[in-house]
Amino acid sequence: MITGTTKNLGVMGWPIVHSLSPVLQNAALARAGLDYVYLSLPVRPDHLSTAVAGLKALQFRGWNVTIPHKTTIMSLLDDVDEDARIIGAVNTVVNDSGRLSGYNTDVTGFVQALQHRSFLLDGCRAVLFGAGGAARAVIWGLLKSGAASVCIGVRNPDKASALETVFHPYGSIEILHWETESFQSALREADLLVNTTPLGMTPHTEAMPPVNWEQVPAHALIYDIIYTPAETRFLREARLRGHVTINGEEMLAGQGAAAFEKWTGVCPDTALMRRKLREALSQPD
Repeated sequence: MITGTTKNLGVMGWPIVHSLSPVLQNAALARAGLDYVYLSLPVRPDHLSTAVAGLKALQFRGWNVTIPHKTTIMSLLDDVDEDARIIGAVNTVVNDSGRLSGYNTDVTGFVQALQHRSFLLDGCRAVLFGAGGAARAVIWGLLKSGAASVCIGVRNPDKASALETVFHPYGSIEILHWETESFQSALREADLLVNTTPLGMTPHTEAMPPVNWEQVPAHALIYDIIYTPAETRFLREARLRGHVTINGEEMLAGQGAAAFEKWTGVCPDTALMRRKLREALSQPD
């Protein structure tokens, strides 16, 4: 029941029609018995500053931020926390009596999925595929959690070299072409292997990063931040070789749960959020 006391939340992006955040967040709000509603907020790039001022004037309690606004919104906020500043992207805004603070909860979502499996991040050797925007939250989550090293395999190391500049002060990071012997050597020492590329995402489900599975240690945990399909070819091949695997559902639900808690002060039912996500993904378009 939406009334005059209902507080507003939302997710802004362009386009935004396919966002599943309203499904997750409204289910969690209802379960928690909170008088909030979570809306989709389509915002064109050239209307971003107007939209932010409008949401502030309308006293929205907060909102999520997705493509293409994650970086450009930062200059419109009063505060940006350390995670978002280092990553260079905000995905959550909190409005405290007109003061807008930006956060990046993707870090929390990524790390919590590993913690739930009692994976020891401190001292681990991580290998990543991809160096795009999604990789930045993963890299920072690993280094912040004490990873001994992060090796990133890419098609074009020169194009990705800026990541070394950003993250080198915080830990050991190396960017390599994923077909080199040096990268294969990193694979042989990996405790954690993460795909941050879109390779394997629906509808191109047979694509995957170039993994030489013979080089990957049997104990290595395999993580794909893609959640459509639920099991990518990357994860399927890993599972068939006996590896523990994680898909991107927990990261998506986890980042949403972290945002929820910042807005409401209440810890949501994350199992419900993951279930609603999977139900929504299973629905035909």
